[in-house]
Amino acid sequence: MGILNITPDSFSDGGRFAQRDLALRHAEAMVAAGATLIDVGGESTRPGARAVSSTEELERVAPIVEAISRELDVVISVDTSTPAVILETARLGAGLINDVRSLRREGALQAAVATRLPVCLMHMRGEPTDMQDDPRYDDVVTEVASFLSERMDACVAAGIPVEKIVLDPGFGFAKNLDHNLSLFKHMEALHALGRPLLVGVSRKSMIGKVLNKPVDQRLYGALALAAMAMVQGAKILRVHDVAETVDVVRMIAAVESAK
Repeated sequence: MGILNITPDSFSDGGRFAQRDLALRHAEAMVAAGATLIDVGGESTRPGARAVSSTEELERVAPIVEAISRELDVVISVDTSTPAVILETARLGAGLINDVRSLRREGALQAAVATRLPVCLMHMRGEPTDMQDDPRYDDVVTEVASFLSERMDACVAAGIPVEKIVLDPGFGFAKNLDHNLSLFKHMEALHALGRPLLVGVSRKSMIGKVLNKPVDQRLYGALALAAMAMVQGAKILRVHDVAETVDVVRMIAAVESAK
């Protein structure tokens, strides 16, 4: 899953792809490099990010989704929690709703049900503005699993088939470094929930804190985590650096398929 942020303030590439033509060219490059999903987001969810109105988010995202749907053979994922964006981008060709708030924003669950699209549910406490204000867990793996199980149940009860649900542990969302590392180490425990896992750690602060590297020097750390995630059974890797990650995936797949 290649990341396409249509935002001025995302932590890694904010502002780079705000123009439609630039965004479309970047999406093309990621597809050529091996991405099978493009995740389009119009609201930054980095720690401390400001909220945007549904109108502003829709104005950012809708033209990009429409253009990608028209010109590229790829599944479009929309990184949103906003009901109006869910509904409109589904109409324009989106194939997956990727919600960091697990469809808890008012009206989001109903909107997702109406689209009949698959959904990705992510673990997060609070909001991006405050999620990193002293997060605490007694057992981060158990508590993340419990939250995701509850959100799955809510979605199924609302009318989303369980077969259309993907789960994201939410690395970097309401978690400190120790939480992130422990959750990653024991991520296989989440397979008990019975749904595919999406892992998004590309260029995140957990890499920077371990390696003492700025955002633009975290590629090797991200590739190490991508390899570990795949070995632990992750089905979707959400990344900025598609070509490099595809090499990792193909190499691991070749070894695992050997006789």
